[in-house]
Amino acid sequence: MNDEKTKPQEITEEETAADSGVKLPMRVILFNDDWHTFDEVIVQLIKAIHCSFEEARSLAFEVHVKGKAVVFSGPMEECLKVSSILEEISLHTQIEA
Repeated sequence: MNDEKTKPQEITEEETAADSGVKLPMRVILFNDDWHTFDEVIVQLIKAIHCSFEEARSLAFEVHVKGKAVVFSGPMEECLKVSSILEEISLHTQIEA
């Protein structure tokens, strides 16, 4: 008898999510810095997440006050695009679950 068939298989969380086709929601975090102006951040947010000026200004203010803010939530592919656009002007971002 083959031992491989009698041993229970261990399934990790990553394998389960990947096998089931479930895409975990991800989010882009934008961090505050001391060298970008509000206007630069607002313009880049509008470009990255296609939001209104008012929403971008609100997010930029939240980043300034709290040190960071979630600026986008969605599938990893979209998070990578948003993060890439924000980083075009050397803004610091992070993608997390």
